[in-house]
Amino acid sequence: MIFPQGGMRTLLCAMGLFASIAFVKTSAFGATSNANNAISNAPTLVILSRAPYKAMVDQFNADDNELYKGDIDNAHAWDFLSCNIPLFDCPDQKLRDIYLFRWWTYRKHLRSTPNGWVVSEFLPDVPWAGPYNSIDCAAGLHIAEGRWLVDPKYIDSYCKFWFSPSGQPRRYSFWAAYSVYQDALVTGDRSLAVSLLDPLIDNYAAWEKDNLDPCGLFRQSDDRDGMEMSLGGSGYRATINSYMYGDAKAIAEIARWAHRPDTTAVFNAKANNLKANMLADLWDPNEHFFKVLPQEPGAKLSSARELNGYTPWYFELPPDTNEYSAAWAQIMDPQGFYAPFGPTTAERRSPGFALNYTGHECQWNGPSWPFSTSLTLSAMANVLDDYHQSTVSKSDYFKTLCIYAYSQYIKHDDGKVTPWIDENLNPDTGDWIARTIQKNSGHWNPIERGKDYNHSTFCDLIISGLVGLRPRADNTLELKPLLPDGKWAWFCLDGVRYHGHTLAVVWDSTGKHYNKGAGLTVYCDGKKLAHRTDLGQILMPIR
Repeated sequence: MIFPQGGMRTLLCAMGLFASIAFVKTSAFGATSNANNAISNAPTLVILSRAPYKAMVDQFNADDNELYKGDIDNAHAWDFLSCNIPLFDCPDQKLRDIYLFRWWTYRKHLRSTPNGWVVSEFLPDVPWAGPYNSIDCAAGLHIAEGRWLVDPKYIDSYCKFWFSPSGQPRRYSFWAAYSVYQDALVTGDRSLAVSLLDPLIDNYAAWEKDNLDPCGLFRQSDDRDGMEMSLGGSGYRATINSYMYGDAKAIAEIARWAHRPDTTAVFNAKANNLKANMLADLWDPNEHFFKVLPQEPGAKLSSARELNGYTPWYFELPPDTNEYSAAWAQIMDPQGFYAPFGPTTAERRSPGFALNYTGHECQWNGPSWPFSTSLTLSAMANVLDDYHQSTVSKSDYFKTLCIYAYSQYIKHDDGKVTPWIDENLNPDTGDWIARTIQKNSGHWNPIERGKDYNHSTFCDLIISGLVGLRPRADNTLELKPLLPDGKWAWFCLDGVRYHGHTLAVVWDSTGKHYNKGAGLTVYCDGKKLAHRTDLGQILMPIR
């Protein structure tokens, strides 16, 4: 596989804070009801009932100060979600609830424009955005998340938008071709990717003209990477160079779909050259990590490890050897990136590590950023699925994912705790730093700039990571759950669209929770497609 990816009645606050109303009982999620499933245009569910999820959405709406009403407002949130998202059930109530919460926030960012649908990053208009409040910095993550929506029109339109006269796909670093390719792996429809092939080639050429240096590496400022005030600073960064590697590989594959072998050969060669240059110049063999190389002649690699050094694994660029996999030893090291509300964006042991509440609100020198956490978790899933190594484990993935989920809460002034996604986090306390800085400075304009911030993924990490549905170019179902053995007795992902089919993935260790039999089972269009007794891999044709 070339590109595996990469009602609420009460909410528990991360690290032990509790709200006051009881959760909907978990057992309410595990039985289908014809009445609950009779929703026009909604995918047919095999296992789960929609009613408890509607109750959760109703609670999200009740708890929300809807400052910015979009095209799909809170009053219509359930109508949209019931027809467009796969439902997820598991014993960990926080993961289940944050999964639905993140879909609930995602639909707020779907904006209908004269150029079709776009996906915003901020709900209020911000002066550094392009037309329709569009920002390409996190567009790759918008597409990775949105590709799982049942109706493809939103992401199809968004992909086309970037190459329309209004699109500005090079304001920030953006892995555009790779994202379009990954969307096609989920939908099974190659036509959009093929239709965008020439614009994607032109976009790559523009990056080469403006940012590729004679050394064979792309340069970028940390600000245009969306990572202001990073320890490594500007120069030849693992981020932009990994993105361009991923784009080159994707263009090569899309060209193969389009029966253009010369283009495939050209872009495979570009990818191979870029990979070789990254391994030669951005890899620190002494500290086993990808680092920033400043542009100045004779410059040496940055002294600090930064979380963005894991970005190459998002595109499966590094070789499958112990030398490179050793980088992952830092992810669970408290002096590396591990933190109770982490991971941190810079290693703790670095002299430059800081958690500042003065100056610029967006500093990438220590705080936890959901954007970077998303990329890292997707990269870790690739390592676990496709590399032969023993440095990082399924338990590490699960623990990091849980920390990420448990961090997505806020305690309000009245003591109530609700789900929340914002800009950056204090990795030690869970405080939303940028929000606190803005609030304390009195510059509370626009109100709650970072509220419901759409700069990261979560649902994709559950679907393609934890549950393990690995999108492919061929009509094959590949399932590789990353749930550690013995961790959960049951879970279910129901109503997920894949290659024109509707899938349900069910794990029930005893068969008594969902009453559909013991083991791991996949249903396709309501019929049992595959089964095994443990949480191992399933690989089989899907038609």
